[in-house]
Amino acid sequence: MELQEFSTFRVAACDLNGLMRGKRLRALDQEKLANDQIRMPLSALNVDLWGCDIDDSPLVFESGDADGFLRPTERGPLPMPWLTQKSALVPMWMFSEDGTPFAGDPRHALAQVLDRYAKRGWQVMAATELEFYLVDDSGSSLLPAINPINKRRLNASDTLSLQQLDDFDAFFSNLYQSCDALGIAAQAATSECGVGQFEISISHCDAMRMADDTWLFKTLARGLARKYNMAATFMAKPFMHDAGNGLHIHFSVLDEDGRNIFDDGSNSGSELLRHAIAGCLSSMQASTLVFAPYENSYLRLISGAHAPTSVCWAYENRTAAIRIPAGNPNARRIEHRVAGGDINPYLMMSLILGAAMVGIEDEMIPPEPISGNAYDQTFDQLAPDLAAAISSFENDPIIARILPGPLIENFSLTKRQEATAFGSISADEHWKTSLEKV
Repeated sequence: MELQEFSTFRVAACDLNGLMRGKRLRALDQEKLANDQIRMPLSALNVDLWGCDIDDSPLVFESGDADGFLRPTERGPLPMPWLTQKSALVPMWMFSEDGTPFAGDPRHALAQVLDRYAKRGWQVMAATELEFYLVDDSGSSLLPAINPINKRRLNASDTLSLQQLDDFDAFFSNLYQSCDALGIAAQAATSECGVGQFEISISHCDAMRMADDTWLFKTLARGLARKYNMAATFMAKPFMHDAGNGLHIHFSVLDEDGRNIFDDGSNSGSELLRHAIAGCLSSMQASTLVFAPYENSYLRLISGAHAPTSVCWAYENRTAAIRIPAGNPNARRIEHRVAGGDINPYLMMSLILGAAMVGIEDEMIPPEPISGNAYDQTFDQLAPDLAAAISSFENDPIIARILPGPLIENFSLTKRQEATAFGSISADEHWKTSLEKV
């Protein structure tokens, strides 16, 4: 795609909450993309959910809120089919004045983790499964969407219903066409357990591209839904008494010859697989803040409610936090099932893949895989609430081996500031902030 086709284009980088922060530019400004002339305050990627500066942030006060500059990633320019006017998006990431990657940019955090794999000659391949709701937010309270065919409000779940998918065919057809235009390999769509809840899976690809795809998909789904008089939300728990939105990631690792390092020809997988599992388990509790970054997130993490809360693993068992799917050993992979749909995909993948690498580096040994229902057994648990999650995250030695110190500090400050802000708003009104931001 050439920018000359458009009168305007957008540049955007990902902030700590997974939101796009950037600028709208005229097509005649496109030469700035190649000359490091697009500048923003470094603090722009480290603001809270409302876009407010973080109090006492070292990324602001120690630098004097200095500017950085944005460079295009390898993904743009891309169409923006959710807009009414034809325009392009150029995904960017932030660099400091001296040209070094900005420590507060979550995409750089993931790049640093993937570099550790690359130094061993390895490439991480990943896929995601994203759940979201189609809802009606036109009134004073959040309600299920109205069926486009019969014009009646959805009032019951319809798990794996083809009829429900077909009733929303116009939206999903446009969604698939738009994914193709953005280079997102969207696969199966399913109707899920919640009223008006759906899931889209995105095909395995290079891990950085998968993080990009997940980030772009969330923006795309939210924008397209508006064209059909609905809202799409990835909130972890949009409806108190209905299923929550999860985001599962599957990943495997290929060596220089394209062989899966988790495969040793057996049904149980290689020793490297077990080291990676052990690493993921060792940091899971401390990673809760990234997997569940808002107070609403903890409404989803309830035992027995299809959201894993216990730190455990198993073969072919969906009650465990880490599942090793059955199938051809060549496709041996880890499915990490903890995160909510409200996550920042770059931070989520940084912690999961970083923890797996720590497990490999330290040759960690996991406990035995569980059998039976994890909810009926006793295991270590994820952090129970946001305050506990913040404390665990900012003090954990394994997290410190994965993420830059300034990012750990600022993410913790951000979550505390957001908790205070949400505390000043009636709980019944929280969804109005979160609906299309998380």
